Amino acid sequence: MSLGISLVVLLAAVLHASWNALLRAGSDRFWSMTVMCIAIAIVCACAAPFVPAPARASWGCALLSALLHVGYNLFLVRTYRSGDLGQTYPIARGSSPLLVTLGAAVFAGELPDAVSISGVMLVSLGIISLAFQGRRFGLESLPYAIGTGCFIGAYSVTDGIGVRLAGTAVGYTIWMCLGWGVLAPAMYLIARGPRDLVRGTRETAMAAAGGLVSLIAYGIVIAAMALGPMGSVSALRETSVVFAALIGRFFLGERLTGYRIAACAVVAAGAVLIGHHG
Repeated sequence: MSLGISLVVLLAAVLHASWNALLRAGSDRFWSMTVMCIAIAIVCACAAPFVPAPARASWGCALLSALLHVGYNLFLVRTYRSGDLGQTYPIARGSSPLLVTLGAAVFAGELPDAVSISGVMLVSLGIISLAFQGRRFGLESLPYAIGTGCFIGAYSVTDGIGVRLAGTAVGYTIWMCLGWGVLAPAMYLIARGPRDLVRGTRETAMAAAGGLVSLIAYGIVIAAMALGPMGSVSALRETSVVFAALIGRFFLGERLTGYRIAACAVVAAGAVLIGHHG
């Protein structure tokens, strides 16, 4: 993968870490993600008339990805409820690059070379190792964490294939995210009804801002998958855990342990391998 693509995906990783940090203080992540999706839907609906329409061959991928994103949202919320976020989140995010690499090989015939797969494995193992940081692991949360990782892997491969069929990364991103942004609030209304959806201005604005940043971040990832290997792009995206650790340390006053530094160093080494190769 070229250095230029690698740097752009690392920018997406910074944005991904930023909106996660922005929403970290929220106590109701289901509501926060729903407001994010509403903001995404509004922006995409406004932008859709002004961007090229994706080719018809990609429409099925766009719809499937929108559905998978909703499944990811619901599974992630269930994951938050079932176990320690510090355990479940690294497994969900760390497993996805390996799953994307496997999915890309099976469904797109995209076979990575030894250097690329080594980089992907370092990134994944470095992230997953954070789940074992100074705590007893709870097996009851493992199925939900792995399930979340499977949804991430599934929608990433779907979008990697879809954007290559679409002929336009911007058009595909806008229309796929519009579908996602419409479906996610519908799931919230089914689960909770409309009464609790309207909340304070500040809380709503923060969630909406997170949605806009996440739209830009994932739009960059989709564009990168049109040009580079899906597994490598996914792995570089997940280096967001390194940037999240730095944001937590310097802006949120969180403690950065030696174990976490070592895990982030492994992730960074994998990113260097991916970025330097090709």
